[in-house]
Amino acid sequence: IEVTIKLGTIAHRLYGRERVFERHRHRYEVNPNYILKLESKGLVFSGWSDEKRRMEILELPDHRFFFATQFHPEFKSRPLLPSPPFVGFISSALGFRREKSGVR
Repeated sequence: IEVTIKLGTIAHRLYGRERVFERHRHRYEVNPNYILKLESKGLVFSGWSDEKRRMEILELPDHRFFFATQFHPEFKSRPLLPSPPFVGFISSALGFRREKSGVR
């Protein structure tokens, strides 16, 4: 499925582009009646499909690494070419470990 990514978000930083193609296998959707309410509390829907009818990526910009997808990035991930969300998660975890241990 084609996913449009919002500029200036974690998703955009991870993928480095405005459109990506990812695989789906679910029947879940965010209730559109709650999108504005959730965004007013700080959640950011940073990726969507079907002309903003389906939210695909959710993040909390003020959190160390709060990044969720409706699609399955593991389907396209390979040992020598990992999917961007996994690279971002591991990088964030390593940064946190360095902070906690005092290692630079």
